[in-house]
Amino acid sequence: MAFLTPHAPRQPIFRAPAVVLLLIGGLVAAHVARTLVSPALSLDWINRFAFIPARYSADFLSQHGPDPGSLFERGLPFLSYMAIHNDYTHLAINCLWLLAFGPIVARRYGAALFLLFFVLCGVAGAATHLAFNWGSLEPVIGASAAISGLMAAGIRLLPTERPPWASAGPPAEAAMLPLWSRQILLFSLVWAALNIVAGITGLGMGGEVGLIAWQAHLGGFAAGLILSGPFDRIRPQTIGEPL
Repeated sequence: MAFLTPHAPRQPIFRAPAVVLLLIGGLVAAHVARTLVSPALSLDWINRFAFIPARYSADFLSQHGPDPGSLFERGLPFLSYMAIHNDYTHLAINCLWLLAFGPIVARRYGAALFLLFFVLCGVAGAATHLAFNWGSLEPVIGASAAISGLMAAGIRLLPTERPPWASAGPPAEAAMLPLWSRQILLFSLVWAALNIVAGITGLGMGGEVGLIAWQAHLGGFAAGLILSGPFDRIRPQTIGEPL
């Protein structure tokens, strides 16, 4: 005689919210598009859409005379630089980090707030890089600063994560780690040290646009630490799997 025993529902191995997968798909599509155009057009896209600090330096522009473009054209690179990557290795690394830390933030905040959070961290990273590299001609590209912000938020949100065997539904009442907790301070110090070492040693992935923009990483990370609290207060209190 056989006894019926309840079995826990099988959990999919790959559980990432749709909004995270769509964001990864957008980054991949943008890079593939750049690889399919001519080298001249690809370079033009970098000049137009990468974040180049010199574009915002009045002294540099007065001495060299390039047209910085309209206000919209100068503001767009704060966003568009995140969609450009140096090569497939650069893209793959960022997508893997996005897949690692994006889901926890997306599940907690929902799709709309997740995307807004990602964009704000990326903008903060560009602004931080601008502050430390005023007038530089080195273009900054990639979503690393925004993903650093997701990493910071993800570390703070770890206590809110539902284990795979738990019942469905996000733990709406679970609290995130305090900003000044030992875990957050230790992780922040390690992350800052790694990025500073990378900046000092010139460690990068090769190529003029492949160097690590470590100040942008730290700016995005700091934004993620600070903004994760306010975002957690305004998030929907009951959300399902974000789109």
